[in-house]
Amino acid sequence: MPAYKTITLNTGAEMPTLGLGTWRSQPGDVEKAVAHALNNGYNHIDTAAGYMDPAGNEKEVGDGIKQSGVPRSQIFLTTKLRNSNHRDVPSALDTSLKALDTPYLDLWLMHWPCPMKKEGGADKEWDWRDTWKAMEKVYKEHPEKVKAIGVSNFSVKYLQELLKIATVIPAVNQIESHPLCLQEDIVEECRKHGIALTAYSPLGSDQAPLVENPVVKKLAQKYEVTPANILISLQVNRPGMSVIPKSVTPRRIDENAKVVDLAEEDIEQLFLLEKENHHRFGKPYWTGWGNIGFPDLD
Repeated sequence: MPAYKTITLNTGAEMPTLGLGTWRSQPGDVEKAVAHALNNGYNHIDTAAGYMDPAGNEKEVGDGIKQSGVPRSQIFLTTKLRNSNHRDVPSALDTSLKALDTPYLDLWLMHWPCPMKKEGGADKEWDWRDTWKAMEKVYKEHPEKVKAIGVSNFSVKYLQELLKIATVIPAVNQIESHPLCLQEDIVEECRKHGIALTAYSPLGSDQAPLVENPVVKKLAQKYEVTPANILISLQVNRPGMSVIPKSVTPRRIDENAKVVDLAEEDIEQLFLLEKENHHRFGKPYWTGWGNIGFPDLD
């Protein structure tokens, strides 16, 4: 199948399918990684207010954007609402804009449908649906601040609940996706409603365990690329999907940008891996909200 370069969101905006992820990127590394990526072909950067708590890494992402010299208008910038800010949506947006030193976000996501207290633990007295309503209000009243809103880590169950009350259909649902946890049920549900997807942890997790998979390695030899390239390419060969591999190493950032068109039979081989050994690396139990509707979790 042909690898897609961009996807059109339900807002009409074009979103690059390949982005740089910044989860667990250490302080001091993020700024350099973002600047390098933007100067070497990337124009999509993904971050979150809750990455590298308590300070987060949004400021370093913003510094990297400035260091790159790439005009802001040429960059697609995504960040996410912190779980402990579900009650404070307008101020949380302003805090992210200030940290990133940008006048607007291209995409703002609810990181998890899991309100939490600032001191930790689940905030069971707050409904995440009210968070979405607050995000809709900001989006409608301040189009100069946020160009699109969406969600992250939404199962089919939670997505269906959201769509019952939404006056703005999410532009994107960002989910864990790789050959051991493709989450095709979510992909199909999102496509049904015109919601684009972003795959995080395309290599399996931050330790990239899937690059050692024999099927992935065999395909890497066939296409004369790295195993990581195969795993990243899989996502952008799926219609309506973008991907945000994370790295702070210049060489790997450059390597990860090499996307190839995968033959249908090779995509099928990668899809079969989940049937042999399904594994979700990111489990939501730490939020205190249980399995949040994911059918493979207890």
